[in-house]
Amino acid sequence: MWAERLVKQLGHPTRSVGGWLVSRLFVVRNWVLEENAVQLCQIQPDDTVLELGHGLGLGLKSAAKLLTDPKGHLIGVDCSAYMHKEASEQMKDLVASGKVTLHHCDVAAMPLEDNTVDKVFHCNCYYFWPDLRKGATEIHRVMKPGGLMVTTLRLSNVAALAAKRVMPGENWRPEAYMTALRDSGFTDVRMEDRQLKYISFQAIYATASK
Repeated sequence: MWAERLVKQLGHPTRSVGGWLVSRLFVVRNWVLEENAVQLCQIQPDDTVLELGHGLGLGLKSAAKLLTDPKGHLIGVDCSAYMHKEASEQMKDLVASGKVTLHHCDVAAMPLEDNTVDKVFHCNCYYFWPDLRKGATEIHRVMKPGGLMVTTLRLSNVAALAAKRVMPGENWRPEAYMTALRDSGFTDVRMEDRQLKYISFQAIYATASK
């Protein structure tokens, strides 16, 4: 029972004690993954950048600092109404200026035009998508040809949670995610081990081929 409740809060935090605790856990655990996903994307000042599952907005804040050109635009999507509201408050000035746009939606149904996004990043996100192929196909649709997506995770932690049946099904496995990316039109899909001081993590890269 506890595992089922934790899965729901990890994948879709709600305005509750459990959701609050999970959101604070994200701040502690995800900052390295968020910062590195942003850096590995090689964001240019005039890019249009999309974060999937933005949570409280850690990655959004880092990416926004790099979009110094007036044309630079940052988009965030999250299926959790609670996370959407929290991030909207955190980013309210940039949202008001039009620099940042946030959507409360499913990754498999984003209100974005075709071929409009240069870079995509996300961390600790894909394992909670109900359908990896649908999610990957939708991301590929909105990305410009040659656009880069970076996914970061700590595989050892994810595998430990999966062993306790906290992760749903087999979607947590990088192989399943990478297969969905290739089947959806992404190329140069690869995973590499990375190290930052005492923290090791994995980065998965994919290029939108069209």
